[in-house]
Amino acid sequence: MLISLIFSGFLSYFDNAVLRLALTAGFSVLSFLVPGLVIFLPLIAYDMFFIRYQYINLIAAVPLIHSYEYFPVQIFSVIIIVTFLSIMLKYWAEEQHKLITKHNQLIDSAREMSFQLKNQNRELIEKQDYELNLATVNERNRIAREIHDNVGHLLSSAILQSGALLTVAGDEKVREGLKQLNNTLNEAMNSIHSSVHMLYDDSADLNMQIWNIIKNISFCKVIYNYNITGNPDKKIKYAFISIVKEAFSNIMKHSDATHAFVTLNEHPGFYQLIIRDNGTVKSGRKNEGLGLRNMEERVASLNGIIT
Repeated sequence: MLISLIFSGFLSYFDNAVLRLALTAGFSVLSFLVPGLVIFLPLIAYDMFFIRYQYINLIAAVPLIHSYEYFPVQIFSVIIIVTFLSIMLKYWAEEQHKLITKHNQLIDSAREMSFQLKNQNRELIEKQDYELNLATVNERNRIAREIHDNVGHLLSSAILQSGALLTVAGDEKVREGLKQLNNTLNEAMNSIHSSVHMLYDDSADLNMQIWNIIKNISFCKVIYNYNITGNPDKKIKYAFISIVKEAFSNIMKHSDATHAFVTLNEHPGFYQLIIRDNGTVKSGRKNEGLGLRNMEERVASLNGIIT
């Protein structure tokens, strides 16, 4: 019994098919020499049913037939019945294993599909938000242009006309009234200019501006990542735009890069712009030129850090 349990334990523990094949064959040979081990052949053969090398179990038939004369008919019949039950039990176990595996695969597929659907839904929402923001930006720009082109033009004409009338008017009261009218029109023009510029500055899309710069670059491949969800201050927008322009000008003039990388990140306390390339400096020195100095001055004006 101990020998049989040891063999059975090894068969259950090891996954190597060749080693399990050798254990089964070894126990079958040992059963031929020690007939009492035949009683445990169904236990040993159990691990070899319904696998790639299951025909090795046929070796167990040799000691089983050989032991016929050593056991009463009743015990021999029990061995045969237990062997049959062992085959049925292993078949049931294998079917259960297949069902469990299929069930787990279905669960994994369902989770993967759910994850993909969540990602697609998130991407659709982000795209919708971006398109909505882009439409808002375009509408603001259109309104700014309409005000500037139409109302601004009319006010400019009115200012010129009032100025001309002020020049030819002889009556002092009329001149005073025309002067007040001219001042009012000038104030209105300045107010409109201020409103239009504010509207345009607020509607400037940093992502679109940076992308317009990058898409026109042909001397190297650019990998661009924009991870800002908010709307930075206009000073930060214009600083980033100018720095990106100057950086690519430096890459084109002074580097032999074939790839460049631009990343904009939004953190809880600050914005971050990262620009790098895979090239080496082919010309120029760090202290020469105004490009890097301009970058440093722009960042310093925003109380930022540049490396």
